[in-house]
Amino acid sequence: MARLAQTAGLTDIQQEILSTVRDFVDKEIIPVATELEHRDEYPQAIVDGLKELGLFGLMIPEEYGGLGESLLTYALCVEEIARGWMSVSGIINTHFIVAYMLKQHGTQEQKDHFLPRMAAGDIRGAFSMSEPALGSDVSAISSKAVKDGEEYVLNGQKMWLTNGGTSSLVAVLVKSDEGHPEGTAPHKSMTTFLVEKEPGFGEVRPGLTIPGKIDKMGYKGVDTTELIMDGLRIPADRVLGGVTGRGFYQMMDGVEVGRVNVAARGCGVAQRAFELGIQYAQQRHTFGKAIAQHQAIQFKLAEMATKVEAAHAMMVNAARKKDSGERNDLEAGMAKYLASEYCKEVVEDAFRIHGGYGFSKEYEIERLYREAPMLLIGEGTAEIQKMIIGRRLLEEYRFQG
Repeated sequence: MARLAQTAGLTDIQQEILSTVRDFVDKEIIPVATELEHRDEYPQAIVDGLKELGLFGLMIPEEYGGLGESLLTYALCVEEIARGWMSVSGIINTHFIVAYMLKQHGTQEQKDHFLPRMAAGDIRGAFSMSEPALGSDVSAISSKAVKDGEEYVLNGQKMWLTNGGTSSLVAVLVKSDEGHPEGTAPHKSMTTFLVEKEPGFGEVRPGLTIPGKIDKMGYKGVDTTELIMDGLRIPADRVLGGVTGRGFYQMMDGVEVGRVNVAARGCGVAQRAFELGIQYAQQRHTFGKAIAQHQAIQFKLAEMATKVEAAHAMMVNAARKKDSGERNDLEAGMAKYLASEYCKEVVEDAFRIHGGYGFSKEYEIERLYREAPMLLIGEGTAEIQKMIIGRRLLEEYRFQG
């Protein structure tokens, strides 16, 4: 085991899970990741392997067939998977957020119906907040649900769905004016609907269309899509939690743990970049010696390793805070902000160490260089994280004048 990014206080079970995942990453993901990424090919064999390991049910309670593990265990597994290929961690992240929202906010019928099949990996989850014109301004969503008897009719366009095509259950956030008179604060008139659909593209159920995959700079393999609702009819019992108007809070709770996940992904990608950089620095020779013996490269390696350690520590702290039952938006925001920024810097330094070869698609660092920027915007941009952090700090350090 590498010396960097160790986590103190893990149980024997946690260590065994992480060891199993690490072996899987080394044997099944790293050897094929770059080839699959260049082809933008969905990693079906890898996903099937994760299903066999039980990772789709890692945090789902045992009563529903899951492993009942903590957010910390999940985040550490994500860190390992992202070290192999970040796209794979994205496939399980959106699934995990929907399962978490169901566990925390779903009705008993919704939990009984969905969670056992989600734990088995037979149902794959995706969630949808963003829309083409709003970016991070969730309060400005225009997609809408209108009550019609025992159903709701949904209309609108959503954007940036990870697993949009391969998922069979999507948690969709829309406006719902029913019971919320005009003038109600936007965040109090939003509802999350549990939308079941067939995997694939095109019209996946009447009134619901998933166009083809969005072509991206990086983060390939995993499908990122739009979602178009045109007269989509959803039964009232598929309102998450059974009550309208709570969708914003449910989604923010899910995003809070999602930010821990993104931080974990940043840690994993940064670790891999460091591994590649320090390995190459000992193989490449200039001026009669390995470049690792040049002081400038040693300084760079020292900075990279320190950033990996700092990001990992903050990610672990945020996960443990959430596991304790406390509010962790401050810690999650800090961890996501730092880990994504440090990931970008560590990857760039490893890229520089590789010199001209880093620009070649034959080298793994080229893939990481294209993947790291996604973490700067996923689950909220750096600017959004700083807004959250700043507001929470003002709450905690309110001046009593």
